Amino acid sequence: MEQYAVLATGGKQVLVKVGDKIEIEKLSVNPGEEAVLDTVCAVSDGTTLKVGTPYVEGAKVTLSVDGVKRGPKVINFKAKRRKGARRKVGHRQDLTIATVTKIA
Repeated sequence: MEQYAVLATGGKQVLVKVGDKIEIEKLSVNPGEEAVLDTVCAVSDGTTLKVGTPYVEGAKVTLSVDGVKRGPKVINFKAKRRKGARRKVGHRQDLTIATVTKIA
């Protein structure tokens, strides 16, 4: 089995393996730099699984940041029937594109 980890970032949990390209909510790291995330919920070396409460102590995932992009537009539309009350709000999330380089 392969080595993998479960990261908690941006209010979501992501299962990653070495070499995976992931899109996560924007990190304050410039493209070309490395980011080290220590919010690892679970880590497996291929034979044993360590699950944290809530995070595994000493576990880190290293990412190399490839770039930043904007996510798809999400439309939130609310209307109250028979009242003429309408509300439309659009949102685009900034995303960081990163490659997993090391799981420790």
